[in-house]
Amino acid sequence: MNMLCRASQIRSLASVSTPSRHKHTLPDLMYDYGALEPHISAEIMQLHHSKHHATYVNNLNVTQEKYQEALAKGDVTTQVALQPALRFNGGGHINHTIFWTNLSPNGGGEPQGELMEAIKRDFGSFQNMKDKMSAATVAVQGSGWGWLGLDKESGRLRIAACANQDPLQGTTGLIPLLGIDVWEHAYYLQYKNVRPDYVKAIWNVINWENVSDRLKDAKK
Repeated sequence: MNMLCRASQIRSLASVSTPSRHKHTLPDLMYDYGALEPHISAEIMQLHHSKHHATYVNNLNVTQEKYQEALAKGDVTTQVALQPALRFNGGGHINHTIFWTNLSPNGGGEPQGELMEAIKRDFGSFQNMKDKMSAATVAVQGSGWGWLGLDKESGRLRIAACANQDPLQGTTGLIPLLGIDVWEHAYYLQYKNVRPDYVKAIWNVINWENVSDRLKDAKK
């Protein structure tokens, strides 16, 4: 992706709100912090949501306010300097907002209906999709995310990995359906450095109904 395209995407993110009209807020969870145990501990969920995600939200609001001020002044140098912070904190907010809804204490098992049909068509079987996504997610170097996304142009499901907090759609064009966070704060307190065990466990709390709804919405 060329720099002009990236700058255009980040300007779009920056223009979502202005300080006088809107502030991003931390979304509420639809379940208690301990509801995903034993697969994800209450301590991890509490820190992940109320500390880490909250920090992305706060920093995004601050950065957007500075960006709007620079925009109003025509200060292109400051706008350019703020773009990495917009990408990082905006992506962190986008990614985590999806992630919390992708999880459920009543999750696990297998998807049904249109989603399952699409998985079988594009990966051969549900197990094959899980294996491929798990492998891609575990293989992320450093911090990042593993994703199941929709290529709207072809109508096919694809697996992708994104570094740091890069948002899937903004950096690859794929529409995010299911994300697995492999930043250490998502699992280290419980799984230490054994990332594969965390990725294996998280399939037990995947909210396939939410993923299915995202697929339906993406096709509209």
